[in-house]
Amino acid sequence: MSNVEFELSSLITRIHEEQPLIHNITNTVVTNFTANGLLALGASPVMAYAEEEVADMVQHARALVLNIGTLTTDLVHTMITAGKAANVYGVPVLLDPVGAGATPYRTDAALRLLREVEITLIRGNAGEISHLIGEGMTVKGVDVGQSEVIDRAQMAVRAARTLGTTVVVSGPEDVITNGDLGLIIKSGHPLLTRVTGAGCLLTSVIGAFLAVHDSVWEAGAAGLGFYGAAASLAGQKTEQKGTGSFQIAFLDELSKLEPSAFEKYVEITDMNELFIQEEA
Repeated sequence: MSNVEFELSSLITRIHEEQPLIHNITNTVVTNFTANGLLALGASPVMAYAEEEVADMVQHARALVLNIGTLTTDLVHTMITAGKAANVYGVPVLLDPVGAGATPYRTDAALRLLREVEITLIRGNAGEISHLIGEGMTVKGVDVGQSEVIDRAQMAVRAARTLGTTVVVSGPEDVITNGDLGLIIKSGHPLLTRVTGAGCLLTSVIGAFLAVHDSVWEAGAAGLGFYGAAASLAGQKTEQKGTGSFQIAFLDELSKLEPSAFEKYVEITDMNELFIQEEA
């Protein structure tokens, strides 16, 4: 077993054994899929949205996930209450700024959360993350060349430094960076883009890995790789079927993925090596 496989195996074992409580204040579209995905992984999801109880609930959680997909003013207040409580109790907070850039209200809500809550990790697509730093990058689709990957990676670094948190930019090749260290992680399957809530679940899965590992950087990378490998295997097994079969197969893989699949289905590149190649 390689070092990567051993580390991933160790984290998965801890999730299964500890069944960490992941408190999700997420959107109404993805609640069921997120809960089932976390259960498949071995974590314990809770979806508690009442402002009167979130501070109490987060005391018992090992991670808090804030997702602005179906946004309301009251929900923003609830997220801030929960986030501040999580900061007090040392619970990592993940932010999924769904649709940031689509409307000023949505962008402002995400920025307010970043101002008022100490966010441990933020995950979104390139368009969402870039709008949070005033850049508004255009997302070009699933087929991207190396120059586009480098553009996304450089933007992610700027975002991490500007926002003061670890940033994950999802896409055909995922990027994770804390502003200094950075990885490009290539895995997954195109059918993920045909399942509503796939990105939202990814944020919560990363939260489960953060719940059992102190290093945000390592836990984030492990969560990305695990998720991508599960999607790759599910896609391989359902190529001749459709999105419904893929979704079920994906949940199956989340529940039984072997760490050996990580090295087979996940390609990792050091971000600095990619930047050096561009300059050469």
